[in-house]
Amino acid sequence: MSNHQPIILGIESSCDDTSAAVLIGRKVASNIIASQAIHTKFGGVVPELASRAHQQNIIPVVDTAIKEAGISKTDLSAIAFTRGPGLLGSLLVGTSFVKGFSLGQNIPLIEIDHLQAHILAHFIETEGLENPKFPFLCLTVSGGHTQIVLVKDYFDMEIVGNTIDDAAGEAFDKAAKILGLPYPGGPLIDKMAPEGDAFKFDFPKPKIPGLNFSFSGLKTSFLYLIRDELKKNANFIQENQKDLAASIQRVIVESLMDKLKRASKEFGIKEIAVAGGVSANSALRKAIFEGREKYGWNAYIPPFAYTTDNAAMIAITGYYKYLNKEFVDLDFAPYARAKFKVNTDFK
Repeated sequence: MSNHQPIILGIESSCDDTSAAVLIGRKVASNIIASQAIHTKFGGVVPELASRAHQQNIIPVVDTAIKEAGISKTDLSAIAFTRGPGLLGSLLVGTSFVKGFSLGQNIPLIEIDHLQAHILAHFIETEGLENPKFPFLCLTVSGGHTQIVLVKDYFDMEIVGNTIDDAAGEAFDKAAKILGLPYPGGPLIDKMAPEGDAFKFDFPKPKIPGLNFSFSGLKTSFLYLIRDELKKNANFIQENQKDLAASIQRVIVESLMDKLKRASKEFGIKEIAVAGGVSANSALRKAIFEGREKYGWNAYIPPFAYTTDNAAMIAITGYYKYLNKEFVDLDFAPYARAKFKVNTDFK
């Protein structure tokens, strides 16, 4: 295939989704995701089962992505892959695969930080959507991370706010579990909340200094309220499920927005982006877009397909690294914890 644009294969295996995507330049030619249903019955991701499922999925997923893009393996300019952070067993499946593939096909490798990729998903070429302008603030919210990131350039990013305990996505999932909803429960709370009264129950918002977050206290107060009410009325959850879902969602979204507003003010930045799985939450999307009217923000949210873990975001990050010829040798190991620059001086 003669094409002046680089063709990047992206591979993502940091948690329980096996994904492969092909980008031609900044355009998505394919983005294949194999989700793992097995974790539902355990109420959360089981790392050992996740890595086994990745082993079964990775070859068919990559094969499908290449075929759907209408290219052949020999057309690839580079392979971009998630090196971390994530579940080590899952990452090992992805990194072992790309080493073999790279060696067999003589294609260069580009290592990608999963959290940077969530942010750079905003730069996938999507009709009708603009890219954020540097510098911008990105609220990155998922099951494992809740951060405010100051993004000065594609690879000049600094975490200025972080969760000190649980992530927002985890708070959604735990609240859903308490309400008797199956895993992953965050999307189910989102679906149920519009039919409930968001002000029926109030939960204390954590008072954490600076731009940091905390959600463990919120989870505890939610659990205690339900425990106490169930003593008085055994049907409390069934009778109030929608109101409870709406109320917990309101408090989580308010907590996120309070810090984001503060960060926007402190840095004098009105370019505001949101990324990660929880950016699919309708109440959060609504609050971000209302910021355009209320605070004069330019607000950016990626399409749903690029909010949860996916390989298109890995490939777009690989595209920008490819332009800089940032390749890696085969002697690397995956990492489980974030290696991001963190600045907690903002009080």
